[in-house]
Amino acid sequence: MHAIALAAQDLTGVLGRPSQHDLLAARQMQAMSFTFHVPLVCFGIAFPAMVLFVEGLWLRTGDATYRDLARRWSKALVVLFAVGVVTGTILSFELGLLWPNFMATFGSVFGLAFGIEGFAFFTEAIFIAMYVYSWDRVGPRVHLAMGVPIALAGIVGSLMVISVNGWMNHPTGFTVSGAGVSDVHPWAALFNSHLPYELVHMYLAGYMVAGFVVAAVYARAMLRGRGDRYVRAALVVPLTAAALAAPAQVVVGDWAGRMVARDQTVKLAAMEGISRTQSDAPLHIGGIYENGAMHASVAIPGVLSLLAYHDVHAHVAGLDTVAPADRPPVNVVHLAFDAMVSIGTLLALLGIGWFVLAARRRLPRSPWFYRAVIAAAPLSLIALLAGWTTTEVGRQPWIAWQVMRTSDAVTSARGLPFAYAFLALVYIGLTIVAVWLLRRVAREEPTARMPSLPASVEAR
Repeated sequence: MHAIALAAQDLTGVLGRPSQHDLLAARQMQAMSFTFHVPLVCFGIAFPAMVLFVEGLWLRTGDATYRDLARRWSKALVVLFAVGVVTGTILSFELGLLWPNFMATFGSVFGLAFGIEGFAFFTEAIFIAMYVYSWDRVGPRVHLAMGVPIALAGIVGSLMVISVNGWMNHPTGFTVSGAGVSDVHPWAALFNSHLPYELVHMYLAGYMVAGFVVAAVYARAMLRGRGDRYVRAALVVPLTAAALAAPAQVVVGDWAGRMVARDQTVKLAAMEGISRTQSDAPLHIGGIYENGAMHASVAIPGVLSLLAYHDVHAHVAGLDTVAPADRPPVNVVHLAFDAMVSIGTLLALLGIGWFVLAARRRLPRSPWFYRAVIAAAPLSLIALLAGWTTTEVGRQPWIAWQVMRTSDAVTSARGLPFAYAFLALVYIGLTIVAVWLLRRVAREEPTARMPSLPASVEAR
């Protein structure tokens, strides 16, 4: 790996090593775009499946409540897809404009993934249009079948993007020499060793975010006394999906942590503020890393060694294994990781609590449960973004782990602060338009409003 790193750095010098004073602005632009786009990816992964599930309930039961719910959700799906198209397009341009040396050097390695993602995007766009505008124009089963490619395309498209991110954390499938990248194996790069856990981790996060956000809308309606059948169904379906994903995410998170411990020891050290290599490494909860040590944290001896290597006495590599220039910003990574884990644990407990209450075959009566569901919506978004911060910032200063530095990949163009301000205005405008459209969809009255049923009958 060291030889590859040296060769890649030599190649970067051939391409023209930039002296970029606006590196921070470039990273902030990329981070802002991810902040807006990643939650939409979650809806692209999970929301189509929820819509199809509700439509399937209509076909199975003949209950028009489910038809109205699926129809309304499909309109929201179009709005979210349209906004995702804009933010995804911006991200695509940013990869080439902000990080030209990275794309010029390794585009042939992971370009296959972006090509497949493009086909998935066009497939999704075509079938979303067909699905939304064919209500009452084709048979119910044909209409349901037209929605299946939407769900599949969302999965395939996100898989390709996650594959590239996995490759950035563990580059493979190429050889670098002074003349350029050679001996490229795109399929090896596509199916890299970090893809499986990142894929499962992100898909579960998608169901958690989409499920809790949608459920929060109807939990708020329940608190306002709108407990009719439509609201109950709209609450139960996404909440159940999120409640299934949240506890499973804890198990997958352990898998992800052990992969990081194996391949990215410096990232693990930053996640827990481990300054020196040691056995019986402690787990730090909270605190600030300063002057080579954690301060004001709760340290539990041996737990990090146990979680990372399943051995309480295992050695954990510290930040002292690399030069200071090769270390990520510890406090950002550590606090983001703590936020992700703590929020994920709370959401898992909420999911388990939902199933315990659902076992009684009635919806909860306590308003505090619905308040917890409402709180879960922003918390799930925070956990999602904290997880991506841990992954991306924890990899720094490498854009491709131990192969190319971020400072070597960035553009030498000037004026990035002005571009950053303009991009912020674009995202503010998109947010206003999306909220306005979604509120219009929410105000539409369902055509098959039904009276409330007894809670026991509803649960069955």
